[in-house]
Amino acid sequence: MSLLRKIRTTGRVAEPAPPRPRGDMPEQARSWGGSVQVRCVDAGSCNGCEIEIAAAFNPVYDAERYGARLVASPRHADVALVTGPVTRNMAEPLRRTVAAMGEPRLVVAVGDCAVDCGEFAGGYGVEGAVCEVVPVDLTVPGCPPEPEAIVAALRTVTGR
Repeated sequence: MSLLRKIRTTGRVAEPAPPRPRGDMPEQARSWGGSVQVRCVDAGSCNGCEIEIAAAFNPVYDAERYGARLVASPRHADVALVTGPVTRNMAEPLRRTVAAMGEPRLVVAVGDCAVDCGEFAGGYGVEGAVCEVVPVDLTVPGCPPEPEAIVAALRTVTGR
């Protein structure tokens, strides 16, 4: 069998689409038309959540098929995925990053550390959870959260 015939007969190999999100789409997301630009911000994490975010956008889970696309600039972003507890050195850059995003915007806290500081609670270099620094619209719990949970949160935002 030739390689092209095998590619044609195999088709797309990806995880089956999970059921549509049950939660209502956030009010800010209604104007985006099912497509969002996502900026990831590491506010001081152990890098476990970043690995899972990368897995959520890889060809297996493929978050882009639901209308979420990673961008490099906060000026192009609609959604900020923030990971880790906010360290003292990252508090002001996080505020500036969120302020640089256009309106309407959403902030998603990804991982237990972003939600409630997790293992780093009470650390001398920790400013606090993400919600103590910027307003959070959606949370994804887990240490680290599975790619399915990240994709489900992004699907809630896009409505797809």
